[in-house]
Amino acid sequence: MHYWRKTIRPLSYTQISLYRSCPLCYKLQYIDGLKQKDKWYFSFGTSLHSCVERFFKVSAPPPPSLEELLQFYDRNWKSGGYDSPEEEKKYRDFGKEILSRFWTIHQADFHIPVALEKSFYLDVDGIKLRGFMDRVDKLDSGGLAVIDYKTNKELFTADYLADDLQLTIYQMAAEQTWRLPVERLTLYHLRSNTACSCPPRGKAQIEQTRRLVLEVADNIAQQKFPATENEFCPCDFPEHCPYYRHQYLAAAPQPAGQAPLPGIAAADAVERYASLQALIKEMQTQLEETKQMIVEFCQNQGLNRVFGGEHEANYKLVERAGFSEDEVKAVLEPVGLWEKVVGLDQSRLKQFLADEATAGDIRKKIESLRRITSSYPQLWLKKRTGEEEEI
Repeated sequence: MHYWRKTIRPLSYTQISLYRSCPLCYKLQYIDGLKQKDKWYFSFGTSLHSCVERFFKVSAPPPPSLEELLQFYDRNWKSGGYDSPEEEKKYRDFGKEILSRFWTIHQADFHIPVALEKSFYLDVDGIKLRGFMDRVDKLDSGGLAVIDYKTNKELFTADYLADDLQLTIYQMAAEQTWRLPVERLTLYHLRSNTACSCPPRGKAQIEQTRRLVLEVADNIAQQKFPATENEFCPCDFPEHCPYYRHQYLAAAPQPAGQAPLPGIAAADAVERYASLQALIKEMQTQLEETKQMIVEFCQNQGLNRVFGGEHEANYKLVERAGFSEDEVKAVLEPVGLWEKVVGLDQSRLKQFLADEATAGDIRKKIESLRRITSSYPQLWLKKRTGEEEEI
């Protein structure tokens, strides 16, 4: 076991996921201790999760009544992160609708789970993974079903379920905890009250997850924390990110009499760079239009050279030759040589034709198959007494 694994603090799925999306954001949050801003979707999800746990958390059937569940919801509602009282009320009412449907669906076939909000510590070659499983059921077959509740907007696709790292970690934890096989993995989509299930992970995927955990832990131990842009940028800490920090440098108040800060000068340079790029693009368009005018004139008049006052433009139609894969294969396959240029790799075919060991008749047959595959015009510009320059 690598010595550094003993020094790594326990990791969670959330931490691993964050490190994979942006190592710097992981560092800022979990090493430097910066606090995330309140998010309404975290509050909304936490409010619903606590109610789902309350629904199943009884010593014996039946579950709480709908009235009891909604009263619990009101008492435990999390209000952080909403932009306005109106937005908060909209989601609070939406949560009641979700829970009402949830109660109707699950009170009919209610059963007590094996575990709710089950904490675990999973050892992966010396790295500790910690977390909580929302719910674990015992199936009639004797195996386990792991259920995780989500408040995502969209339903989960089959590909998402098959690749979800969190479900893989939960399967590993459940099998370690109860020494029973997990037979079903489920992400329960609370907004639509839909159970999205998939078969358990195989040995290859479990091993791939182990390697991933060790790779992330290794990178953390080596203090590899590069900033990585992703779909969630900017995060809550843009003033610490090299992709966004300049906005905060430029916004800082400038003392009277102080020379312009380098960051502000850079902002001006960005706009100048953008202006020059636009000018280059415009000039490139004009260049291509003028070139095409000369080419068409040469083609229409049968000319290879056009003279200006100080310069001359030399025109040539450049042709590229190549081979048809089917024709070459028809020659080489019967004599067992097709594998030497399989896929008609042009460089391999060139080596094959240059090889003295290649029979002369075969070489001649292949050479006879060479065809013009494309052509394009070129212009070479030069002063009457100067160097040529391709345009």
